[in-house]
Amino acid sequence: MMTNTIAVGSILFEGGTRLPKFLRLQDESDSNGWAVLKDARSEFEKTIQDAGWTFFFMAGEIKATVFGFDKEKALRSALKRLIVDVKLQRCNGIEITRITQSSFLKVPYVSVFAHVRHLHKGLVFSRLN
Repeated sequence: MMTNTIAVGSILFEGGTRLPKFLRLQDESDSNGWAVLKDARSEFEKTIQDAGWTFFFMAGEIKATVFGFDKEKALRSALKRLIVDVKLQRCNGIEITRITQSSFLKVPYVSVFAHVRHLHKGLVFSRLN
């Protein structure tokens, strides 16, 4: 997984997500089949809205915390857990809102916070597309 490209504001899309023809994700897919869009969220949302698509925002922040001495490995594991939550909600996107690091009894951990998102053509929410 491309944890070195994941930061607050990054948006990940599930591989195979139907995207507008004009939209090409510039970053490569990670090992889980998810692609990353970063640094252009407001432009991205305006462009898809103009094309008749909607990028739904699901209320309620989701969180995954993983203990480990290897920060990158812990971040990868936390992202995998978040992706499971997204798939359970039958959505196709996730937006990273916070990444924190701390320790408990001298064991470091990483917490990743996100919002489930869903990209869909049209204005009516449907998890079938």
